[in-house]
Amino acid sequence: MITQLGLRSIRRHLSHQRLALLQVSPAGTSVRIVRTEGHDRWLSTSKPNQISFGRADHQQSNISSAQQTAPLPGSKIHPEEPSSVPPPPKVKRPTHRLRNFARTVLVLVLSASGYVVWRAWDERNPPEQLPHDPEKKTIVVLGNGWGASSFLKGLDTEHFNVVVISPRNYFCFTPLLPSVTVGTIEPRSVIEPTRFITRHKQRAVHCFEATATEVDPKKKTVRFTDESEIKGDVTETEIGYDYLIYAVGAENNTFGIPGVREHGCFLKELNDAEKIRKKLMDCIETATFKDQSPSEVDRLLHMVVVGGGPTGVEYAAELHDFLVDDLSRWYPEIAGKVKITLIEALPNVLPMFSKQLIDYTTQTFMSNRINVLTKTMVKQVHPKSITALDENKQLMEIPYGLLVWATGNTSRELTRQLMAALPEHQTQRRGLLVDDDLSVLGADGIYALGDCTATSYAPTAQAASQQGQYLARRFGLMAKREKLENQLVLAKQNGNLEEQEATLKSINRTNLKEFKYSHQGSLAYIGSDKAIADLPFFNGNIATGGVATYFFWRSAYVSMAFSFRNRVLVCTDWVKVKLFGRDVSRA
Repeated sequence: MITQLGLRSIRRHLSHQRLALLQVSPAGTSVRIVRTEGHDRWLSTSKPNQISFGRADHQQSNISSAQQTAPLPGSKIHPEEPSSVPPPPKVKRPTHRLRNFARTVLVLVLSASGYVVWRAWDERNPPEQLPHDPEKKTIVVLGNGWGASSFLKGLDTEHFNVVVISPRNYFCFTPLLPSVTVGTIEPRSVIEPTRFITRHKQRAVHCFEATATEVDPKKKTVRFTDESEIKGDVTETEIGYDYLIYAVGAENNTFGIPGVREHGCFLKELNDAEKIRKKLMDCIETATFKDQSPSEVDRLLHMVVVGGGPTGVEYAAELHDFLVDDLSRWYPEIAGKVKITLIEALPNVLPMFSKQLIDYTTQTFMSNRINVLTKTMVKQVHPKSITALDENKQLMEIPYGLLVWATGNTSRELTRQLMAALPEHQTQRRGLLVDDDLSVLGADGIYALGDCTATSYAPTAQAASQQGQYLARRFGLMAKREKLENQLVLAKQNGNLEEQEATLKSINRTNLKEFKYSHQGSLAYIGSDKAIADLPFFNGNIATGGVATYFFWRSAYVSMAFSFRNRVLVCTDWVKVKLFGRDVSRA
């Protein structure tokens, strides 16, 4: 017997099969259906939950069909024979899970697109700012590297008048400079204009593209000059300060070796990376010049890197990738002749990493045909060769076409002048001595951070960035403490004891703590889509290297970028290189 529930189920099934229900037999054991082509069938059942097909003449009327199907009075009802005609195929419909998944993906795509648009709009549209207030104290910031830029980004300028003085008007993401030298990343992708940072502060920040030439710690003044190509009527002036953030960094250390500055290329600024890129392509094009001798071709195609730290290792790695991925395609006649040599005076490269990672890097360089000369000291640099002392104390001549010098830092002339002005307290030649709160010893109101200081911290971007963040928090607490002290004076004048006690408790909560460096690990790219990482884990370290670490290295550097704009540009450059390769033009 076909129940009402079964009948509704049959109708629902027939609607998806392009069928129509015409008639139900009086016994309730079969139904008559018709297809769109005009052929009808009897859908019969012997059990409520089992159905089968039986052929019927489509020309018979509904009444005759009912008479055929209906049992005679007094006759015994026998179950109908099952039909040999197979049931219609089931139509697969999209499941609810698939529809929900598609909706979720659509929502995520729209949300991500909206976030990108909002971030881009927010960065391109700075708010209105408060003007400088003569009643506020003035902070002068020298430099806009990792330390100074981190300080500017974290500082609440509502409480201070801030002035920035730097020879360049942008912050440079120095860890990616080796990628710029071979075209993996475009130069504009690793810089952030200083005003992109300062224009989003609550109070206006004055920025001057100039070079500080003198700091007077007694008068609390800074003298600076305009060294740009276009000069105005005023090219030199000075400014007073209440607080000075001294973050001028350091310069390249040549160790007094003759010929380094004249013939070598440094890798510390964006201009250095662009210079290396042009000189590299110049060596390649000159090597392909007609009738060039084989010995001269070998010299021109020998790239020498001096310095086995992260900068030197990463440049050698990027140069190898450029050689394998791009130069071999566009300069096949000379690609096999290019040689890369890394010279390091210490027994190993990357001495700040664990021995396991040092060995892994050395093996990777060997497989990539990068020649590593350890315990080798450069004695003199000539226009076309290097005189070096090998591990056996034997002098040797190394011809080169391109020399990249990445050996370390030394203090700038301005830093040495400031140290000379504080002879009783500044006794360290390699940089300024600072207290636990980063204040310069012997100078009132001067705070130093980054490579210009002589501390136990490594001269890395990580250390300078943490110091800048610390000073930003410190100055915020100083402003809050000063405000509370003024409230305490008023409370004492009014004789309000309860307010005095509450204010004293608030002042005690603004105690200024000393700076503590937190090491977040060390990263380095070693070529062939491989990187190494030495990461702290509880009381020990995790040493890892390989392709997976390479993706971690990339994600870490993207997250360290100062703006959403930089992150998008860097990721876009990586995608472009994978799709189209590096540009080999010498523009």
